[in-house]
Amino acid sequence: MAAPQELTFHEFEAAADLLAETPGATTISSLEEPQGHVSLAVDTGDQEDGDLEENDQTQLLGGEKQPPNFWTFSYHQSFFDVDTHQVLERIKNSLLPVPSQNFVRHCLRHHPDLYGPFWICATLAFALAVSSNLATVLQNWKEASFSYSPQFHKVTVAGITIYCYAWLVPTALWGFLQWRKGVGECVGCYTFLEIVCVYGYSLFIYIPTVVLWLIPISGLQWFLGVLAVSLSGAVLLLTFWPLVRSDTRVVSAVLLTVMVALHALLAIGCKFYFFQSLPSRSIPVTQAPLHQVTPPGSSKTSAAS
Repeated sequence: MAAPQELTFHEFEAAADLLAETPGATTISSLEEPQGHVSLAVDTGDQEDGDLEENDQTQLLGGEKQPPNFWTFSYHQSFFDVDTHQVLERIKNSLLPVPSQNFVRHCLRHHPDLYGPFWICATLAFALAVSSNLATVLQNWKEASFSYSPQFHKVTVAGITIYCYAWLVPTALWGFLQWRKGVGECVGCYTFLEIVCVYGYSLFIYIPTVVLWLIPISGLQWFLGVLAVSLSGAVLLLTFWPLVRSDTRVVSAVLLTVMVALHALLAIGCKFYFFQSLPSRSIPVTQAPLHQVTPPGSSKTSAAS
């Protein structure tokens, strides 16, 4: 009797060892098998998941896995896959352009995002509308006849202006660069999203500028505007000059001049429309009619005659 008990004991010990090695395994007891016999079934679900992940990685590296469709959420999700550190780093480089650094090569690194440009444009539009309303109040709060009414339409005007500029100008620029690339093989071109990203981040410096335009000093306002256009325009020049320098001098000069001119025109238009001084309201003064006063003796003289 000692031999069967020792045999049964060793079977349980072997099963315990297998369970320790594979925690996800399940034990099955069968009546048809000898007493004390334990069958061990190993769950291979984790192994199958690992195989699927390896297959996905192999397909992706091998180019067999197709990219997501344009109309799917996963396609657009990649353009918002950016962390706070990357956004702040790109904002810092747009405020302080360095001549030896290209914004696309050193900051975007062929990984453009739409998160930063979208919220920069939204913040700029909101700052323009709010600062414009506050400027109107500050300019006329001493006048007794002034009655303030919020100008909500400026939010719509600011939003349409900023978003149209941030999308239409990069679209036209991308189309022009594609055309010049076909004409001359030495002319390079960025992707459409890279151009949109550059223009979006270049508008960030306008946000503190429009807030500081609340200071009612005309000379200071124009100085801040020129400074903002200079720094923001420098980002555009340093980014697109490596692409167009191989083109003809006339085309390169005209293209860069138009880019900076449109950027300056946006700032000047915002300055005149949102921060223009209201015309002074003259209070009409009504004068009482003058009555002619006759001396006392004049009436008698006229009656006698």
